[in-house]
Amino acid sequence: MLPDQVYPPAEDSFLLLRAAQREVRTTDRVLEVGTGSGYVAAGLLGRAAVVIATDINPHAVRCVRARGVAAVRTDLFEGLSGPFDLVLFNPPYLPTAPEERIDDWLEYALDGGPTGRVVIERFIADVGRVLAPFGRILLLVSSLTGVDEVRESFARYGYIPFIVDEEPLEDETLYVLRVMRDLCRMGA
Repeated sequence: MLPDQVYPPAEDSFLLLRAAQREVRTTDRVLEVGTGSGYVAAGLLGRAAVVIATDINPHAVRCVRARGVAAVRTDLFEGLSGPFDLVLFNPPYLPTAPEERIDDWLEYALDGGPTGRVVIERFIADVGRVLAPFGRILLLVSSLTGVDEVRESFARYGYIPFIVDEEPLEDETLYVLRVMRDLCRMGA
C-alpha cells in the first residue's frame, strides 16, 4: 500500500508506461524523472539495460526502491550526469493557483504552477544535459496544460516533439510527446 504522500498510478501513469514499453530498447539507459510510486520505472525493468528513477519526495523514493528500481532523491535530475537514451517524465501538470496549494509532499506531483507548465519548462531547459545525443524523451502532458505551448517550448530549445499516444478522459485529454533533438539545427 502506498503512503498518502505518494502519487498513485492512474490513467496518466498507465498511458506513459504503454508508450515507454513501445519505445524502450534493450540497450537503453532509461531515466524516469519524478517517478512517484515507481510504477512506470518498474514496468521497464528487464526491458532496458539500466533503469534509474528520481523524485524529490522521500516517500516516493522509498516506494520505488521497494519495487527494485535504483532511485535518487533529487529535484528533476539535479546531480545526475547521464547520458540517458530514454528520459521519461510524468510531470506535475495541473494549473494551480497559489491559494489552491496543499503544501505537502504530494503537492510536488500535482502543482504545475499557474500555467501547469512551470516544472515542464524547467525540465525542457535542462534535459539536454543528461540526454544522449540521439536520445529520446517521452513527456506526458494534459490538454489542461497547453500541448501546443509545450511543443513550442521544446522547439525553442532545439527539439522536435510529436504526439505518439493519447487518452481522452472526462475533463481533459492526456498526451505522450516523443521528443528528439533537431539534428538539422544542431548541424549534424
